[in-house]
Amino acid sequence: MNQSVKPTVAYQAALENTDAEKIPLGKPGEVIDRGARVCVIGAGPAGLTTARALARNSVLYDQFERHTDVGGVWDMESEYANMYESAHLISSKKSTEVKDFPLPEEAADYPDHRVIRRYFRDFAEEFGLYKRIRFGVSVERIERDGDGWTVELDTGEIYRYAAICIANGHLNDPNWAQFPGEFSGEMIHSCDYRSGDIFSAKRVLVVGAGNSGCDITVDAIHRAKSVDLSMRRGYYIVPKYILGVPAADFGAGSSKFAMPMWLKQRVDAKLLRTLYPDPRKYGIPQPDHKLYESHPIVNSQLLYHLGHGDVQIRPNIARFDEKTVHFEDGASAEYDMIVMATGYKLTFPFIDRAHFTWRAGGKAPNLYLNIFHPEYDNLFVMGLIESDGGGWEIRASQGEAVAKFLVAQRDDPAKAARFRKKKRGPTPDTTGGVDFSKFERMAYYVRNSVYRKRMEELLAWFEKG
Repeated sequence: MNQSVKPTVAYQAALENTDAEKIPLGKPGEVIDRGARVCVIGAGPAGLTTARALARNSVLYDQFERHTDVGGVWDMESEYANMYESAHLISSKKSTEVKDFPLPEEAADYPDHRVIRRYFRDFAEEFGLYKRIRFGVSVERIERDGDGWTVELDTGEIYRYAAICIANGHLNDPNWAQFPGEFSGEMIHSCDYRSGDIFSAKRVLVVGAGNSGCDITVDAIHRAKSVDLSMRRGYYIVPKYILGVPAADFGAGSSKFAMPMWLKQRVDAKLLRTLYPDPRKYGIPQPDHKLYESHPIVNSQLLYHLGHGDVQIRPNIARFDEKTVHFEDGASAEYDMIVMATGYKLTFPFIDRAHFTWRAGGKAPNLYLNIFHPEYDNLFVMGLIESDGGGWEIRASQGEAVAKFLVAQRDDPAKAARFRKKKRGPTPDTTGGVDFSKFERMAYYVRNSVYRKRMEELLAWFEKG
């Protein structure tokens, strides 16, 4: 069992409240009114940290999870998870774990998905969350119902809730890059990749040099006949250790090394050039952005294999012609398999997009601190965030902020009214001086240290507001 802070007496009492019974089963088409309860959709990292925050603030809730256990994308046994056998954290355990529920001391600096799955199961057990989760059902539709919301499941059951916390994750809808022509070999998206065994004796092209794409490229090297990696643009490559320290702890995720962002970008870029091979010598294009303006590749093995000639960098694809792929530099090559590691589109499949206003060319909803709807006081998006560290602690603070607002609406209408005005914007800066606007994929990216400070300020405001 993970060594952690134990639940408080008040929190335990809230868990054992007789009003917090299991979700009643309904009949298809029948609307069951759950009164003042909140509906939490999803039991991955964001859903679990939200549920814990609601419970220990004595906010009653129900939780739905379509898989048979908790953990979200970290449970490779789930048919809905886009997890692969070699996957590990790309940020260190210290910069990722929930502060008052640390990963086990014996866990590696970069634990694999099995350790993380166990971590979230321990989390759910420790804080009594399992008994409020209904597994094996999917939320099909959410609709506005007066001042509340109705939630329809794939079983046909319908429940009415006072508020909704959407925590279904943002890695659900694969983005398929489109190119002219037809490829006659095998093509998969990285969301369906599980093991490097599929590459045995094949000529493989990986399209997309994000962190998953680079992991898959390294996996393929050990099994494939040949491996190429197609990159539209250049990226900074950050090894997992810098001077013996996990990169997320050494860099932006650590307050010990705080400096003005313009200076940090210059210093860290020079450090990478000094300590590690120049990626351009292996064909990786010069980045068209400053360090930290796009998520870097965090990988210690790619440069190693490039240096040994195990993988060839290719530019963007121009067109397909059966098994021949033509590239924008005029070169071409034949492949048996293509892996599209081209990311995901942000979608909320169960709620009408019209309930949100959208920014960044429709790529991200307009939310105060990536959480709070500017108009609705009972619709929250949890975990809609990418950062350079602090992954689950950030989500835990999001859950606490939502719980505090719901408590204020119940117990302190004046404070709730003041926050309604605040959340209509403008939202506080969470970039720390970094320009994320150049890339659509950075539409909901924040600087970890800055975002954590904003959340600390918000929680302090609720305490004294």
